[in-house]
Order: sequence, then structure tokens, then C-alpha cells
Amino acid sequence: MAQRARDLYMPTVFSRAQLIRSGLSGRRISSAVARGDLVRIRRDRYALPSTPQDVISAVRIGGRVSCLTLLVSVGVFVHHCRRLHVLVTPGSSRLRLSKETESVLHWRVRSSVDRCLHAAPIAEAVAHSVYCQTPRDALATLDSVLHHAVMTYEELADLFASLPARFRALLALVDASAASGPETYMRLILKAMGVSYETQVYLEGVGYVDFVVDGWLIIECDSKEFHEGWEKQVQDRARDIAAARLGYVTVRPLAKELLGDHTAVREALEQIIEVMGARFTDGPRSRFSMNGRRTV
Repeated sequence: MAQRARDLYMPTVFSRAQLIRSGLSGRRISSAVARGDLVRIRRDRYALPSTPQDVISAVRIGGRVSCLTLLVSVGVFVHHCRRLHVLVTPGSSRLRLSKETESVLHWRVRSSVDRCLHAAPIAEAVAHSVYCQTPRDALATLDSVLHHAVMTYEELADLFASLPARFRALLALVDASAASGPETYMRLILKAMGVSYETQVYLEGVGYVDFVVDGWLIIECDSKEFHEGWEKQVQDRARDIAAARLGYVTVRPLAKELLGDHTAVREALEQIIEVMGARFTDGPRSRFSMNGRRTV
């Protein structure tokens, strides 16, 4: 992810003045455009041919990529991003909106925008993402930002201090242990259920598991991205058997079940805990500590 962020912020869009300062004359700029070595996006904006299409579209409108579009580009979890999100500096004029590209314009700027001509600062994009998503989706994005060290908790706290008070409750719910978006949604389900749980628990012979609930129920949040293919299925089955040998029950709700209407997942978990929970009163919870080590 760090490499993707570096790639995004590499200079790929230039003003005419920047090109001239680099040693190009007006005639050489025109020749580079004619050869395809440069792409003229709009007045006073040129791009390298390798520049991503979302970036070119945002600059053509008259701004720079931001919000969900930018975060997806660097690998941060975003549930839905169907439109192009563009930061437009207040006072900008001659915006070129396209009927072919559905876009969202962001005018709020928390701080002075840096010199990058094609991408908003990360902090700006994260701030915009809070406005653009439901609280649940925004929290999944914030967890991802923190988990992947895109921002520190202190930087997030500073960001939220500048946001409207109605958003600040989200900061208290952010958890860097969530390694994927579905894990955030599962954590919110467990919070709503009022059960005790731990995240990213290490069990000897099994490895790290996403959740351990009430000391005996393992929940693994499976997604197509990380659990596709027979080899991975074999590994998951071996982990489940190893966990069962320690006295744990494992359930694997699918990501699509967590990202959509999760009512069925919650009902299933409530039924499993009601039916199985009493059996484990003197089971794994007393024989094993929450890190999976036997406590004889």
C-alpha cells in the first residue's frame, strides 16, 4: 500500500510553467503532445501517458482526485465507489463536467492544498470519505487507514477535531486490528449483540484468527480476495480442524453477507451461541486462555 501511495503522488501531471522550468520550450511541449509523450488534459495541464484515467478525468474537470476514488487507488478499503470524487479548490472556475463520467465535487478544504496537481492530500481524502459514506462504511474505511498505517491515530484525532461534532463518535470506534472491511462489520455486529470478544487472537497450531467470542467461538471473515482457490480452502479446513482439537468451534460468514444486510449473520450467531454456549461453560473457556495457551 505504501508503494501504491508513492506511485499515486509521483509527478505525472504538470503545468506549462513546470515543463518550461524543466527545460522544455513551447515548441518541444507541442512536439511531445503530437508524439504522444505528453497528454494535454486541459488548459495549462499536461500528463504522462501512464497517468491513471481517474486522475486524468479529475484534472480535466478542473480539480484532483480525492475521497473514495483516491483511497481505492492506494488500497484502502472502501465498500462502494461508483463515482469519480474530485477535490475542487474553492474559487475554481471553468469546471468541465462530463456527462459520461458521474462525479462528486468536494469543495471543503481543511488546510492549504499541497503542490501536487492531480491528487488531494491523504488527510483531505479521508475527511471527505467520512462525509460521503454511511457511518458503518466510513468506520470500515477508517479502520483500514489505521491498520495499513496510512495515517496514525494522532493524525486521525487531529482530523476529527476539524470535522463537525456529529462525526466525532466514529473516532472512539476505530480499531486498527481490523485487517479487512468485513472484520469491521463483524465487530459492529458483535458489539450490538453485547457478547465478549477479542480480535486477532493467536492460537498455537492454528495461527491468528479474526475473532474469538466468549472464549470458544472462532469467527473468520472470509472474502473472495483472500480465500479463493482450492489450496486456500485446504489451508482453512486444516486450521478449523486444529482449532477444533483445542476445543473451539469455527464459523465462516462470507464477506458479501457482512457487507450487505447482515441480519441473517447476526441471527445465526445468536442461535449458535444460545445452543452451543452452555456446553462450553466448563469447556475451552476454562481450559484455555484467550491467547490459546493451555492453562492447566
